[in-house]
Amino acid sequence: MAEVVLREVEKVYPNGFKAVKGVDLTIKEGEFMVFVGPSGCAKSTTLRMIAGLEEITDGDIMIGDKRVNDLPPKDRGIAMVFQNYALYPHMSVYDNMAFGLKQQKLDRHEIDRRIREAAETLEITHLLNNKPGEMSGGQRQRVALGRAMVRKPDVFLFDEPLSNLDAKLRVSTRVSIAQLHNDLKNEGQTATMIYVTHDQVEAMTLGDRICVLNQGQVMQVDTPMNLYQYPANKFVAGFIGSPAMNMIKAAVSLEEGNVYLQPENGPKLLLPADKAGKVMDKVGQQVWLGLRPEHISVVDEQDMANSTQDIELKTINVVESMGNELYLYFNIGDVKLVARVAFNPQQSISHGELKPLHFDMSHCHLFDIETEAALL
Repeated sequence: MAEVVLREVEKVYPNGFKAVKGVDLTIKEGEFMVFVGPSGCAKSTTLRMIAGLEEITDGDIMIGDKRVNDLPPKDRGIAMVFQNYALYPHMSVYDNMAFGLKQQKLDRHEIDRRIREAAETLEITHLLNNKPGEMSGGQRQRVALGRAMVRKPDVFLFDEPLSNLDAKLRVSTRVSIAQLHNDLKNEGQTATMIYVTHDQVEAMTLGDRICVLNQGQVMQVDTPMNLYQYPANKFVAGFIGSPAMNMIKAAVSLEEGNVYLQPENGPKLLLPADKAGKVMDKVGQQVWLGLRPEHISVVDEQDMANSTQDIELKTINVVESMGNELYLYFNIGDVKLVARVAFNPQQSISHGELKPLHFDMSHCHLFDIETEAALL
């Protein structure tokens, strides 16, 4: 068993600061769980408490059927991959990978077999005689992965392992970690992985489930797509997705049986009937209106002639070209918003240009103005 369970786990420092506030979480055996959140949200602290590198103040941590609160890291059945690789610079790759196994007093033939299997999987066999200083950052991180693999732990813990790599290396190493997880599962080995990152692209592409943390509390735990499509609150909605979800205050009104949202200095937006029924109690009040950038589009002249609903002329302040798509930045009042549109060589869009924008309200999200909980 390699299920990891946190029950009302808290961390309070001697100065009274409560970093982790009653975290309840079950990570299933073989699951790839990602902790994500802004700096200071306690994702690394939570990981270190699971590892035994940080004492917990209250609650219980279970790994498998063992309560591990008081167990030292070496007895918890975990292997950790750090941000800074933590390799011995005077040792070869082979000796770095063998060090922990020698401490366990394994037979040298078994040590050699495990190292060569891991090296082949990670494509670092040709580096086994090299020292860390002779390798690139990506290669060193693969060695750190290999060192964790050979121990055959119950649980792999990753603490922002890719943050020191450049963009291209991050992608290739991320793929290696995902492949490692799949390979271990296919081979029938325990492959429970807990991965800490501030990079939501890593979180969305790697995680079976994602735990979104903020100020030491769990905001939501769900699959990547459910987090994206059904955020539980305004924080998750704004954190998951790139560019971030547009968020603006809007007044709810009822006119001739239709429900409208009216941002200050913005267009009056009709709420579809399936969404309108869920916010009737908010008529006359304000809510947070969230709309992802891909649900704001530029309207061409033909569509403009056919419909005027949920369309507003806006000045495009900045155009960012991303190759196959454009990010268009504009304002509603004092609030900056962004639209994400496909690149069209037939449609020129430039800075300072006035463009009709369509707001697709069938994909909008609404959040309570006080609690910030999702209303839809």
